[in-house]
Amino acid sequence: MAKILVVADIKQGELKSSTAELLSKARAIGAETAVVAVGSNMSSLTPDLVNAGSDTQYMADDPGLELFSAGPFASCVVDAAKQFNANLIWFGFSESGKAAAPRVAAQLEAACATEITDVVIDGEQIEIVRPAIANKVMQRVKVNTGQLVAVVRAGAFEAADGVTGTENIVTLSPPPSDLKAVIKELVSDASGEIDLADADIVISIGRGAKDQAGVDLVKELANDLNAGFGSSRAMVDGGFMAHNKQVGQTGKIVAPSLYMAIGISGAIQHLAGMNGSKVILAVNKDPEAPIFNVADYGIVGDLFEVVPILREEIKKVRS
Repeated sequence: MAKILVVADIKQGELKSSTAELLSKARAIGAETAVVAVGSNMSSLTPDLVNAGSDTQYMADDPGLELFSAGPFASCVVDAAKQFNANLIWFGFSESGKAAAPRVAAQLEAACATEITDVVIDGEQIEIVRPAIANKVMQRVKVNTGQLVAVVRAGAFEAADGVTGTENIVTLSPPPSDLKAVIKELVSDASGEIDLADADIVISIGRGAKDQAGVDLVKELANDLNAGFGSSRAMVDGGFMAHNKQVGQTGKIVAPSLYMAIGISGAIQHLAGMNGSKVILAVNKDPEAPIFNVADYGIVGDLFEVVPILREEIKKVRS
């Protein structure tokens, strides 16, 4: 039986949904499951880790682990992987996961893969599926090592209903301090806006918004829906949106329940960041825009006319 260790994605003391998604997939393929949680003051997260679907919970809980540092974080994951004798170590798609996964793979002398969308286990053989060449092709990759460390693409797996696990806590010893790099301070986005990676609805604007007036118009729609507000690269390069709002191959990868592309033509680089969304709505005045090829619903029209209508209809439904 395969043994899969999922690295818990914890942000500001909360367990993110990706952890349950990865554990659900692990259970679906018949693997024995465990989770490793790294941080400080995490005892309250134990029920969440169990209910997410883990049968063993490796806890590295220490004040020195409060701020993420890739070295100590990776050491904790390696410790848990060795104790659990894991075949696969899965990270969710996050900044910390992408930073720590290569370190874990190097220390375990394991294969490392990023942005996987599926995994197949046939006896002792592990194969993974991942996009390549800006999502133009899907690779099926045979793993030639006994262990695989992988970063799972956002939205690749879904959390199953009614899944639960068994409480079996294993306390990990805190790792030695990383003397090569010391985290002095963590500076976070103070805008108060919804993080695109956490948003259930994401609304993004493209070149069709034209200027700040267009940005402000669509931002009001995002506020109406309590949605994350993103952007194509064109609006970032134009100075209208911050880089951390960019969705795409060189920006953030998102997979919300609803993605609204407003005034975005649909270049392949942008599609690489959002085509895992469950439902896609596109608004563009060009009926031949590539975005309509991936959209579930499309509105051909000028966003300056369409967005006010959408806002009015949303108000009617809510009233």
